[in-house]
Amino acid sequence: MTRTLDTRPLTEPVDPEAVRAFKREAVAAGRAPASPVLGQLLGLLVGLPVALLVLGNVVGGFTRVVGAMATGEASASRLLPMSISAIAAIGITAIGAAVVVRAVRGVGRGGRWTRWYRLDRFAAANGLLFTPRSHGPGYPGAIFGQGSERTVHEHLRTESGRYIDLGDYSYVTGSGKNRTTHRWGFLAMHLDRKLPHMVLDARANNGLFGSTNLPASFRRDQVLSLEGDFDRHFTLYCPTEYERDALYVFTPDLMALLIDEAAPYDVEIVDDWLFVYRSRGFGSGDPAVYERLFRIVDTVGAKTVRQTVRYADERIGDRSLDVVAAPGRRLRRGVPVVLIVVAGVFVLGWVLQPLLAVLGALAGR
Repeated sequence: MTRTLDTRPLTEPVDPEAVRAFKREAVAAGRAPASPVLGQLLGLLVGLPVALLVLGNVVGGFTRVVGAMATGEASASRLLPMSISAIAAIGITAIGAAVVVRAVRGVGRGGRWTRWYRLDRFAAANGLLFTPRSHGPGYPGAIFGQGSERTVHEHLRTESGRYIDLGDYSYVTGSGKNRTTHRWGFLAMHLDRKLPHMVLDARANNGLFGSTNLPASFRRDQVLSLEGDFDRHFTLYCPTEYERDALYVFTPDLMALLIDEAAPYDVEIVDDWLFVYRSRGFGSGDPAVYERLFRIVDTVGAKTVRQTVRYADERIGDRSLDVVAAPGRRLRRGVPVVLIVVAGVFVLGWVLQPLLAVLGALAGR
């Protein structure tokens, strides 16, 4: 049976004074930054003068057009550039006004603070803990340990019982003009036993040439094909010589649950953790998102726990030990498909260049 979440706090009207009290408490306790609306205020301070300046140019442009028409000096060669300039200025003014309105509304509604207040109440109603922003966890999954400035945004986790952790995880790679912020939605669930490293790479979110969207690629000789139409939804990677262990875990009923509940997401089992990933994050404050994530916990997660509660790596020799042998602990990394294709095109071009030059010379005779 799946749990019933109380999602009313995510949609009910909120008291602005309650939001302000929550902000004071969260900042004082160090649970959130002191100025999350700084960007909105900056947009307001910068956008308003720019919008007024452009509006002045619009008014001046139309005044010149009307004046030229009134004095009979309104030739097409003069009116066309003036009209184009005025229309362009109107467009720029409209964009600037939209920025200002959005900033004003954001400040007036409380912006992120209102959303964070809702999430805090949602957490309290469902036995969870909420933190607006946390340091990145040291999990062993594929998206963790990458880059720098690792942060979890809108962080929810269980207070008791089986440990469940979810939120939007970001990290930064590169610097200067090449600086890139990567954002992932993640769900982490603690299991009872350590298992071989296995990855279910969802086909629905793959990129060019079917390349994985995960920040890690794995060698193709570790791919295990499963029965039915499971391979249409996921590519399963498991360590070499651990195929029988993977079949022990991914029974037909678990595969059916994965297809029904988690097909859009990538799934990873590593050590005693089950991870679910979504590139670009889960988004925030949407009741349907949280209902689906906890449905995955109560179906896919619960079945995985039941299926693996007696798992033991026969290579260890002692089934009482909760240990996976070294060859099964981590998948071997591979080269991304896109890099292989690009390298192939480059090599092909280099090989064909002399032939093309000869053909060109012959054609010119």
